[in-house]
Amino acid sequence: MSDPIDLHCHSTVSDGMRSPQDLVAYAAGQGIKVLALTDHDNLGGLAIAREAAKLYDMQFIDGVEISVTWKKRTIHIVGLKIDPQNAALNQALNQVYADRDLRAQQMGEGLAKVGILGAYEAAKNIAKQNVITRVHFARFLVESGHAKDTKSVFKKFLVKGKPGFVDHQWMSLEQAVTLIKESGGIAVIAHPGRYDLGMINMLLLMHEFRKYGGTAIEVVTGSHTPPQYQQFAKIAHQFGLKSSQGSDYHGVGISFMEMGRLPALPNNCVPVWLDWPEVAGLGDGLAA
Repeated sequence: MSDPIDLHCHSTVSDGMRSPQDLVAYAAGQGIKVLALTDHDNLGGLAIAREAAKLYDMQFIDGVEISVTWKKRTIHIVGLKIDPQNAALNQALNQVYADRDLRAQQMGEGLAKVGILGAYEAAKNIAKQNVITRVHFARFLVESGHAKDTKSVFKKFLVKGKPGFVDHQWMSLEQAVTLIKESGGIAVIAHPGRYDLGMINMLLLMHEFRKYGGTAIEVVTGSHTPPQYQQFAKIAHQFGLKSSQGSDYHGVGISFMEMGRLPALPNNCVPVWLDWPEVAGLGDGLAA
Protein backbone atom coordinates (compact mmCIF):
# COMPACT_ATOMS: atom_id res chain seq x y z
CA MET A 1 0.00 0.00 0.00
CA SER A 2 1.36 3.42 -0.95
CA ASP A 3 1.82 6.29 1.48
CA PRO A 4 0.28 9.72 0.78
CA ILE A 5 3.71 11.33 1.36
CA ASP A 6 6.06 12.40 -1.44
CA LEU A 7 9.21 14.25 -0.38
CA HIS A 8 11.01 14.51 -3.72
CA CYS A 9 9.65 15.93 -6.99
CA HIS A 10 10.42 18.55 -9.61
CA SER A 11 8.63 21.37 -11.41
CA THR A 12 9.45 23.48 -14.46
CA VAL A 13 11.61 25.63 -12.18
CA SER A 14 14.23 22.93 -12.71
CA ASP A 15 13.72 19.92 -14.98
CA GLY A 16 10.12 18.89 -14.33
CA MET A 17 7.36 18.97 -16.93
CA ARG A 18 4.69 20.65 -14.78
CA SER A 19 4.58 24.17 -13.35
CA PRO A 20 4.65 24.37 -9.53
CA GLN A 21 0.90 24.93 -9.28
CA ASP A 22 0.09 22.21 -11.84
CA LEU A 23 2.42 19.80 -10.04
CA VAL A 24 0.58 20.37 -6.76
CA ALA A 25 -2.78 19.83 -8.46
CA TYR A 26 -1.50 16.65 -10.07
CA ALA A 27 -0.12 15.39 -6.76
CA ALA A 28 -3.46 16.01 -5.08
CA GLY A 29 -5.17 13.99 -7.81
CA GLN A 30 -2.73 11.15 -7.12
CA GLY A 31 -3.72 11.09 -3.46
CA ILE A 32 -0.69 12.89 -2.04
CA LYS A 33 -1.38 14.60 1.30
CA VAL A 34 2.15 15.77 2.20
CA LEU A 35 4.33 17.08 -0.64
CA ALA A 36 7.85 18.51 -0.82
CA LEU A 37 8.92 20.36 -3.95
CA THR A 38 12.67 19.77 -4.38
CA ASP A 39 13.79 21.50 -7.55
CA HIS A 40 17.46 21.30 -8.49
CA ASP A 41 19.48 24.10 -6.89
CA ASN A 42 16.54 26.52 -7.01
CA LEU A 43 13.87 27.78 -4.62
CA GLY A 44 11.86 29.72 -7.18
CA GLY A 45 8.78 27.48 -7.21
CA LEU A 46 8.23 27.13 -3.48
CA ALA A 47 6.02 30.14 -2.78
CA ILE A 48 3.70 29.34 -5.71
CA ALA A 49 3.46 25.66 -4.78
CA ARG A 50 2.84 26.46 -1.12
CA GLU A 51 -0.13 28.66 -2.00
CA ALA A 52 -1.49 26.07 -4.44
CA ALA A 53 -1.30 23.36 -1.75
CA LYS A 54 -3.77 25.33 0.39
CA LEU A 55 -6.43 24.82 -2.29
CA TYR A 56 -6.20 21.05 -1.87
CA ASP A 57 -5.84 20.87 1.91
CA MET A 58 -2.34 19.51 1.29
CA GLN A 59 0.56 19.89 3.71
CA PHE A 60 3.47 21.50 1.84
CA ILE A 61 7.15 21.11 2.71
CA ASP A 62 9.72 23.60 1.42
CA GLY A 63 12.55 21.69 -0.23
CA VAL A 64 15.50 21.76 -2.61
CA GLU A 65 17.84 19.23 -4.24
CA ILE A 66 21.46 20.41 -4.13
CA SER A 67 24.13 19.13 -6.50
CA VAL A 68 27.31 17.98 -4.75
CA THR A 69 30.70 16.75 -5.94
CA TRP A 70 32.02 13.93 -3.76
CA LYS A 71 35.08 11.90 -4.78
CA LYS A 72 34.73 13.17 -8.36
CA ARG A 73 31.12 11.95 -8.51
CA THR A 74 27.89 13.95 -8.53
CA ILE A 75 25.72 13.27 -5.50
CA HIS A 76 22.37 14.92 -4.75
CA ILE A 77 21.37 16.11 -1.30
CA VAL A 78 17.74 16.95 -0.64
CA GLY A 79 16.95 19.64 1.90
CA LEU A 80 13.54 19.38 3.59
CA LYS A 81 11.83 22.04 5.73
CA ILE A 82 14.36 24.66 4.70
CA ASP A 83 13.81 28.42 5.06
CA PRO A 84 13.46 29.76 1.49
CA GLN A 85 14.43 33.24 2.73
CA ASN A 86 17.76 32.15 4.22
CA ALA A 87 20.40 34.52 2.82
CA ALA A 88 23.34 32.10 2.79
CA LEU A 89 21.33 29.39 1.05
CA ASN A 90 20.05 31.80 -1.59
CA GLN A 91 23.51 33.22 -2.23
CA ALA A 92 25.00 29.76 -2.70
CA LEU A 93 22.21 28.65 -5.04
CA ASN A 94 22.53 31.83 -7.10
CA GLN A 95 26.16 30.90 -7.71
CA VAL A 96 25.12 27.37 -8.70
CA TYR A 97 22.64 28.89 -11.17
CA ALA A 98 25.46 30.83 -12.83
CA ASP A 99 27.69 27.74 -12.84
CA ARG A 100 24.93 25.64 -14.41
CA ASP A 101 24.59 28.14 -17.26
CA LEU A 102 28.31 27.97 -17.92
CA ARG A 103 28.17 24.15 -17.90
CA ALA A 104 25.23 24.26 -20.32
CA GLN A 105 27.22 26.43 -22.74
CA GLN A 106 30.08 23.93 -22.58
CA MET A 107 27.67 21.04 -23.19
CA GLY A 108 26.36 22.87 -26.26
CA GLU A 109 29.91 23.32 -27.54
CA GLY A 110 30.60 19.61 -27.10
CA LEU A 111 27.49 18.62 -29.01
CA ALA A 112 28.31 21.12 -31.77
CA LYS A 113 31.60 19.30 -32.37
CA VAL A 114 29.66 16.23 -33.47
CA GLY A 115 27.34 18.23 -35.69
CA ILE A 116 24.46 18.95 -33.29
CA LEU A 117 24.12 22.72 -33.52
CA GLY A 118 22.06 25.06 -31.34
CA ALA A 119 21.72 22.69 -28.38
CA TYR A 120 22.49 25.31 -25.72
CA GLU A 121 20.00 27.80 -27.13
CA ALA A 122 17.34 25.08 -27.45
CA ALA A 123 17.89 23.81 -23.90
CA LYS A 124 17.75 27.35 -22.56
CA ASN A 125 14.49 27.95 -24.42
CA ILE A 126 12.99 24.74 -22.99
CA ALA A 127 14.12 25.76 -19.49
CA LYS A 128 12.40 29.18 -19.89
CA GLN A 129 14.86 31.19 -17.78
CA ASN A 130 14.93 28.53 -15.08
CA VAL A 131 17.75 26.17 -14.12
CA ILE A 132 19.23 24.48 -17.21
CA THR A 133 19.78 20.76 -16.61
CA ARG A 134 20.79 17.74 -18.65
CA VAL A 135 17.10 16.84 -18.97
CA HIS A 136 16.53 20.00 -21.03
CA PHE A 137 19.31 18.91 -23.40
CA ALA A 138 17.81 15.42 -23.49
CA ARG A 139 14.40 16.79 -24.45
CA PHE A 140 15.97 18.80 -27.28
CA LEU A 141 17.90 15.77 -28.55
CA VAL A 142 14.74 13.66 -28.59
CA GLU A 143 12.63 16.36 -30.23
CA SER A 144 15.31 16.90 -32.90
CA GLY A 145 15.44 13.18 -33.70
CA HIS A 146 18.87 12.34 -32.28
CA ALA A 147 17.50 9.79 -29.79
CA LYS A 148 14.26 7.88 -29.29
CA ASP A 149 13.60 8.93 -25.67
CA THR A 150 15.11 10.93 -22.82
CA LYS A 151 16.44 7.85 -21.04
CA SER A 152 18.42 6.53 -24.01
CA VAL A 153 19.77 9.98 -24.86
CA PHE A 154 21.79 10.10 -21.65
CA LYS A 155 23.78 6.97 -22.56
CA LYS A 156 24.38 8.21 -26.07
CA PHE A 157 25.26 11.86 -25.44
CA LEU A 158 25.34 13.05 -21.83
CA VAL A 159 27.42 10.67 -19.71
CA LYS A 160 31.18 10.52 -19.24
CA GLY A 161 33.01 9.93 -22.52
CA LYS A 162 30.12 11.25 -24.65
CA PRO A 163 30.08 14.58 -26.54
CA GLY A 164 27.61 16.36 -24.28
CA PHE A 165 29.30 15.44 -21.01
CA VAL A 166 31.00 18.19 -18.99
CA ASP A 167 32.93 17.34 -15.84
CA HIS A 168 31.72 19.96 -13.37
CA GLN A 169 32.70 20.76 -9.79
CA TRP A 170 29.61 21.33 -7.62
CA MET A 171 29.64 22.36 -3.98
CA SER A 172 31.10 20.05 -1.36
CA LEU A 173 29.08 17.60 0.71
CA GLU A 174 29.97 19.50 3.87
CA GLN A 175 28.86 22.83 2.38
CA ALA A 176 25.53 21.47 1.16
CA VAL A 177 24.65 19.78 4.45
CA THR A 178 25.73 22.87 6.41
CA LEU A 179 23.66 25.21 4.24
CA ILE A 180 20.58 23.02 4.69
CA LYS A 181 21.05 22.72 8.45
CA GLU A 182 21.74 26.43 8.98
CA SER A 183 18.58 27.27 7.01
CA GLY A 184 16.62 25.21 9.53
CA GLY A 185 16.31 22.20 7.25
CA ILE A 186 16.90 18.46 7.24
CA ALA A 187 19.57 16.99 4.94
CA VAL A 188 18.72 13.78 3.05
CA ILE A 189 20.84 11.77 0.60
CA ALA A 190 18.75 11.45 -2.55
CA HIS A 191 18.35 8.06 -4.30
CA PRO A 192 21.62 6.49 -3.05
CA GLY A 193 21.04 3.43 -5.24
CA ARG A 194 21.73 5.48 -8.37
CA TYR A 195 25.35 6.21 -7.47
CA ASP A 196 27.91 3.73 -8.74
CA LEU A 197 30.02 3.88 -5.59
CA GLY A 198 30.71 0.31 -4.52
CA MET A 199 30.06 -0.73 -0.95
CA ILE A 200 33.20 0.78 0.61
CA ASN A 201 32.58 4.25 -0.85
CA MET A 202 28.86 3.99 -0.05
CA LEU A 203 29.64 3.37 3.60
CA LEU A 204 32.23 6.16 3.57
CA LEU A 205 29.63 8.53 2.10
CA MET A 206 27.20 7.65 4.88
CA HIS A 207 29.90 8.18 7.51
CA GLU A 208 30.85 11.63 6.18
CA PHE A 209 27.22 12.63 5.69
CA ARG A 210 26.41 11.77 9.29
CA LYS A 211 29.57 13.53 10.53
CA TYR A 212 28.53 16.77 8.82
CA GLY A 213 25.06 16.59 10.36
CA GLY A 214 23.02 14.71 7.76
CA THR A 215 19.75 13.25 9.00
CA ALA A 216 18.28 10.76 6.53
CA ILE A 217 18.58 8.84 3.26
CA GLU A 218 15.95 8.09 0.66
CA VAL A 219 15.08 4.44 1.11
CA VAL A 220 11.96 4.23 -1.05
CA THR A 221 12.31 6.30 -4.20
CA GLY A 222 11.32 6.02 -7.84
CA SER A 223 14.62 4.65 -9.13
CA HIS A 224 15.16 2.06 -6.37
CA THR A 225 14.24 -1.59 -6.77
CA PRO A 226 12.48 -3.57 -4.01
CA PRO A 227 15.78 -5.22 -2.96
CA GLN A 228 17.30 -1.74 -2.66
CA TYR A 229 14.50 -0.68 -0.30
CA GLN A 230 15.75 -3.35 2.08
CA GLN A 231 19.41 -2.61 1.41
CA PHE A 232 19.14 1.08 2.24
CA ALA A 233 16.79 0.48 5.16
CA LYS A 234 19.58 -1.64 6.62
CA ILE A 235 22.22 1.03 5.89
CA ALA A 236 20.04 3.71 7.47
CA HIS A 237 19.69 1.59 10.60
CA GLN A 238 23.43 0.86 10.63
CA PHE A 239 24.32 4.56 10.63
CA GLY A 240 21.49 5.78 12.84
CA LEU A 241 19.90 7.70 9.97
CA LYS A 242 16.20 8.24 9.38
CA SER A 243 14.48 7.12 6.18
CA SER A 244 12.78 9.26 3.56
CA GLN A 245 10.71 8.56 0.47
CA GLY A 246 9.88 10.38 -2.75
CA SER A 247 8.91 9.57 -6.31
CA ASP A 248 11.51 11.91 -7.87
CA TYR A 249 8.65 12.73 -10.24
CA HIS A 250 9.53 14.86 -13.28
CA GLY A 251 6.71 14.07 -15.70
CA VAL A 252 5.51 11.57 -18.24
CA GLY A 253 8.36 9.85 -20.05
CA ILE A 254 11.17 11.08 -17.77
CA SER A 255 10.17 9.67 -14.40
CA PHE A 256 11.10 6.33 -12.89
CA MET A 257 7.80 6.04 -11.04
CA GLU A 258 4.39 7.68 -11.03
CA MET A 259 3.37 9.86 -8.12
CA GLY A 260 1.23 8.08 -5.56
CA ARG A 261 2.65 4.63 -6.39
CA LEU A 262 5.44 4.40 -3.80
CA PRO A 263 5.21 1.46 -1.40
CA ALA A 264 5.44 2.11 2.33
CA LEU A 265 8.83 2.25 4.02
CA PRO A 266 10.10 -1.07 5.36
CA ASN A 267 8.95 -1.77 8.90
CA ASN A 268 12.36 -1.27 10.48
CA CYS A 269 12.73 2.30 9.21
CA VAL A 270 12.47 5.44 11.32
CA PRO A 271 10.59 7.91 9.07
CA VAL A 272 12.20 11.30 8.53
CA TRP A 273 8.76 12.78 9.18
CA LEU A 274 8.59 11.31 12.70
CA ASP A 275 6.94 13.95 14.92
CA TRP A 276 6.28 16.34 12.02
CA PRO A 277 3.03 18.23 12.71
CA GLU A 278 2.30 18.13 8.96
CA VAL A 279 1.91 14.34 9.13
CA ALA A 280 -0.16 14.15 12.31
CA GLY A 281 -3.58 12.64 11.67
CA LEU A 282 -2.68 10.86 8.42
CA GLY A 283 -2.74 7.41 10.00
CA ASP A 284 -1.16 5.33 12.71
CA GLY A 285 1.63 4.00 10.52
CA LEU A 286 2.74 7.41 9.28
CA ALA A 287 2.86 9.79 12.21
CA ALA A 288 4.64 7.30 14.47
